[in-house]
Amino acid sequence: MKDKLYKLMDWREIEAIVYSEEDNPHRLLGPHTAGSSTLLQTFQPGAEQVTVVIPETGKEVTMELADEAGYFAALIPGKKIGDYTLKVDYPDGHHEEIIDPYRFGPVITKKDTALFAAGTHYEAYKILGAHICSVEGVKGVHFAVWAPNAVRVSVAGDFNNWDGRVHQMRRLWDSGIFEIFIPGDLEGQNYKYELKARGGLTYLKADPYAFGQQLRPDTASVIRDISGFFWEDEDWIARREKTDYTKEPVSVYELYLGSFCKPETGRTYCNYRELAPKIIEYVKEMGYTHIELMPVMEHPFDGSWGYQVIGYYAPTARYGTPEDFMFFMNEMHKAGIGVILDWVPAHFPRDTYGLSAFDGTCLYEHQDPRQGAHPHWGTLIYNYGRPQVCNYLIANALFWIEQYHADGIRMDAVASMLYLDYGKNDGEWVANIYGGNQNLEAMEFLKHVNSMIHKRGKGALSIAEESTAWPKVTGSLDDDGLGFDMKWNMGWMNDFLSYIKQDPYFRSGCHNELTFSMVYAYSEHFMLVLSHDEVVHGKASMLGKMPGTREEQFENLKASYGFMMCHPGKKLLFMGQDIGEYDEWNEERGIEWELLNEPDHKGLNEFVKELNSLYRNQPALYRKDTSWDGFEWVNCINANDCILSFVRKADKPEQMLLVVMNFANVERKNYQVGVPLNGKYKEILNSDAKVFGGVGRVNSRMKPALEEPFDGKDYSIKMTQAPLSISIFSYQPYTKEELKEIARKKAEKEKKAKEAARKKQGAKKAAPKTLKEELADKVFEADAAISEKGEVEKPVRVIKTRKKAEKE
Repeated sequence: MKDKLYKLMDWREIEAIVYSEEDNPHRLLGPHTAGSSTLLQTFQPGAEQVTVVIPETGKEVTMELADEAGYFAALIPGKKIGDYTLKVDYPDGHHEEIIDPYRFGPVITKKDTALFAAGTHYEAYKILGAHICSVEGVKGVHFAVWAPNAVRVSVAGDFNNWDGRVHQMRRLWDSGIFEIFIPGDLEGQNYKYELKARGGLTYLKADPYAFGQQLRPDTASVIRDISGFFWEDEDWIARREKTDYTKEPVSVYELYLGSFCKPETGRTYCNYRELAPKIIEYVKEMGYTHIELMPVMEHPFDGSWGYQVIGYYAPTARYGTPEDFMFFMNEMHKAGIGVILDWVPAHFPRDTYGLSAFDGTCLYEHQDPRQGAHPHWGTLIYNYGRPQVCNYLIANALFWIEQYHADGIRMDAVASMLYLDYGKNDGEWVANIYGGNQNLEAMEFLKHVNSMIHKRGKGALSIAEESTAWPKVTGSLDDDGLGFDMKWNMGWMNDFLSYIKQDPYFRSGCHNELTFSMVYAYSEHFMLVLSHDEVVHGKASMLGKMPGTREEQFENLKASYGFMMCHPGKKLLFMGQDIGEYDEWNEERGIEWELLNEPDHKGLNEFVKELNSLYRNQPALYRKDTSWDGFEWVNCINANDCILSFVRKADKPEQMLLVVMNFANVERKNYQVGVPLNGKYKEILNSDAKVFGGVGRVNSRMKPALEEPFDGKDYSIKMTQAPLSISIFSYQPYTKEELKEIARKKAEKEKKAKEAARKKQGAKKAAPKTLKEELADKVFEADAAISEKGEVEKPVRVIKTRKKAEKE
């Protein structure tokens, strides 16, 4: 090596690069001005020779080998050499020409890193991860990862033979972020980050911000470009932004994409593009307003159903590419179907290629296992006190809304986030600074993410699966609430399922389980749910929970769904339960669509379809979902008969609906029900109708209100009540003409009654008095005489006089 070049070499730093312990390789590698010349250094492990090619001048400079590991250097005249490439020759005879990644300056700015450090870079996914872009007119991929405690970070992948020495990344000042721009067409190639921790342990990690991940059991991240999709849902998004969902119907069909249908070929799963038209056809036919997808974020274990996520920014490769999933979302919106995504900010799995001990330390989780681990789930808990961790999650929620146009985020296991002692015994958790069990940092995180969803989400919803009585889950952030739009009503679900599983003979003893939900129905904005969690792991399917004979099971289930639809709150039902599957759900099988060939299953399916239609078209069932003004009990205390009746109301009296439930296995004819308004009541839905697989004990004629007070109401109707059924009546006020006709008939009836009374009285006067009547007259005369004499104050005389008269 030439003397001049030798003296310019920093051998200590070179050794750090060769041994992969340098956190700022750009300090040496690439071009650097050295007096009037340019010192160019490169590390190409295993290379035999490297030549600098300068296209502008056509000059080629052979670099000198400074270290036999593959470290080369050259001193080139001129302070700037312009664009150049490196021609690398290897001992086996092959060679390649590359653009030196170390000739480019930082892409991420100090403003970016400052926002990220504060936890407020809401588009962190645009700077971290792998991004196809152009820098100084050169196309390539920019890689960036947060790993503040790593000694060194590199990108290893298909493009560098998975050699972590080749593309060592620069640490950006004190941000803890490492980055590098690698020129080349790398889309679709696999990569990971190779990290060296203190102590020398070197390992590979998947990219937390990767837009694509390999399908299990492979674990690499995949370079994906998600910027080129052409969306066609502008009208949908514009309508969504103006919609107040507290006053609109929301009927959600929850589904697992891997089970909705199975491909006819030997493949395990259908593609997003195959699934879209099939789901649209069914959901539109059934009348659901939204679908909710169990997590589509990449996850390694099928049996977790997506609730143990590794690739938070990557749609699972089970069903296709990110572009395929964008197609799916776009088609749903074009069909007028909203899409809610399950999202898991509560915990993550321990898989070594994921977030656990990411940079050799507990970066995303707490170090203390009492704070950082779920003992029952075997997962790790996020450290919400670290701004960069919260930023990772908040940006992720916004990512699915902004990049994939999700209409809502349903947050899983919120209760486990809020309580420090969730699922733990004494000694297994650490109290907060006030000695309580509330996770104060998680509370602030939830408020933060909800505030940003509402600020940036263009009407997207945030929904909490919170299973306790934590106050103000859907309360306003201004009122110290958590800021969710809706909360799953787990209380209603548990109480109702406990009730309906009872044999009807014993239901009278637990009647309060039917009615208790109305005590707190307006304390939050609730969604009533019969989700996947209720039909797995030995809990039985919805139909399997029902008591009695096969026929009674179907009648019970139809009544159950009817009650759910008429109870205040939005609705969610898991796939397969609207056709009456007997088998519990299993992620390995598809929905048993063949059951629809059976009359009773088909009848149930038709009933759910009609319920959805009724729900969407009757404002009383949704308009005042969050106010007592929309609900009124008629009879909630008839436990012995297992009867419930109530009224749902909207803005106008004529929109009122009367709901009558019979949870007893008893038919009642001429059954009287109180009604709040005079008018006509028409049965618009009866679960016992033949079209729904019932016997047909319905109320086909209009029911006029009777002026007979009942159930504390001024009026009532009489109806036929089928066993195990729901009857829904619409209300229609009398017209002026009808009221006149009713008044005329009433007057005519009264006139006839008076005439009949007069005739009867006349007949009595004409007939001779009986002995009893004469004696009664004498008693009356004696009472009158005593009264006239003013002797009422002498009770003894009065009594004697009456007895004398009575003897006579």
